[in-house]
Amino acid sequence: MPKDFRRYIKRKRDFWWRKAKEEGYLSRAAYKLIQINERFKLIKPGMRCLDLGASPGGRTQVLSELVGDKGEVVAVDIRPLRYRARNVRFIRSDIRELDVESLGKFDLVLSDLAPNSSGHYSRDQARQLRLVLDAYEIAKRVLKPGGAFVSKVFYGEDVEDIVKGMRREFKFVKLFKPKASRSESAETYIVAVGYLKVKRRKRA
Repeated sequence: MPKDFRRYIKRKRDFWWRKAKEEGYLSRAAYKLIQINERFKLIKPGMRCLDLGASPGGRTQVLSELVGDKGEVVAVDIRPLRYRARNVRFIRSDIRELDVESLGKFDLVLSDLAPNSSGHYSRDQARQLRLVLDAYEIAKRVLKPGGAFVSKVFYGEDVEDIVKGMRREFKFVKLFKPKASRSESAETYIVAVGYLKVKRRKRA
């Protein structure tokens, strides 16, 4: 049986994948964000949100619906975004090449960035942590005081150290695994709320 066909059959048996298809969402990631928002009440009408690693657009759909016409979603990915709406602006770019200063300020920064799988978990986890830190650096440059940062992370070595560091710059930081995440996956989410906008010393 071809590998792609086996993957399709596995997805067909997946509750959240089928639910996304039935309800018109582009990916199961929509439900991960819905469940995170139900728990932490992060997204409100009129907010500006930055969605890093947005393709194919499941999370962007949810953000667009929740922030409404007076809000804005800036979605970033190196791959095409399949979702379009009047309150969504798409930037096709690697985050390391993003002109961060031109983006303005945001109430919420989300990151679903992940490396292509190599089949070696420890290697993939280390590469994904690097992406978490890259997204976090962007968040610290664009978040409004009191804003929130949410990032996917593959749980493992060094994750608790990252969370500990974030607790110095946010009022509240918690690891949370939505029900829509596969139970066998090491995927979880860092939810950091109440950015304190710590002043940094300028380099001499």
